[in-house]
Amino acid sequence: MTEEIKKPVSPGQGGEEKNNEFKPMPTGEEQKPAEKQGGFKPVGKGGPRRPGFGRAGFGKDRPKDEFETKLLDLARVTRVTGGGKRLRFRAVVIAGDKKGKIGIGIDKGRDVSQSVEKATRRAKKNLISVVITEGTISHEVEAKFGPARILLKPQLKGRGLVAGGAVRTICELAGIKNISSKILSGSKNKLNNARATIEALRKLKARS
Repeated sequence: MTEEIKKPVSPGQGGEEKNNEFKPMPTGEEQKPAEKQGGFKPVGKGGPRRPGFGRAGFGKDRPKDEFETKLLDLARVTRVTGGGKRLRFRAVVIAGDKKGKIGIGIDKGRDVSQSVEKATRRAKKNLISVVITEGTISHEVEAKFGPARILLKPQLKGRGLVAGGAVRTICELAGIKNISSKILSGSKNKLNNARATIEALRKLKARS
């Protein structure tokens, strides 16, 4: 008997034996893009914006603050405890809208930026309304806070702010354009002079 020689049959030519475990190699074109797998599309021209950007209160949409602030005084204060000395900063900030509202804020913090920020928030909470008549105060007023005594007098239009130091800063941010002031005491403490000025402006009354 002669043995029949079987020739190898390549798959796809009618052979009965097929390799079912054969899988084509991935070429990269069949992979899904990153955005379909749960990721974000790259931010670019025409692309979607990332969540969290452009919300109200951030960037260009943030409303402009109507109050202007000025740092009146900054001092280092030390508290002695059993464990040693604790150094902090005390800031005095004046806030006003130049339309008759003025406030003073005093607060402390571990660093300069923290103390100024806390004092600014406190100044905006402690606002008072000032009676302004034609760019000046309605009548002469005097006030005292601690050792500081302040005298404020109205002035004619065009005279300007005849004041200095803390009094000038407060009157400028309050919106007073013409006024004359005098520090009757010998105190040079900016904080006491500022508080005395605030008390004087609080006493102002409208003309009957």
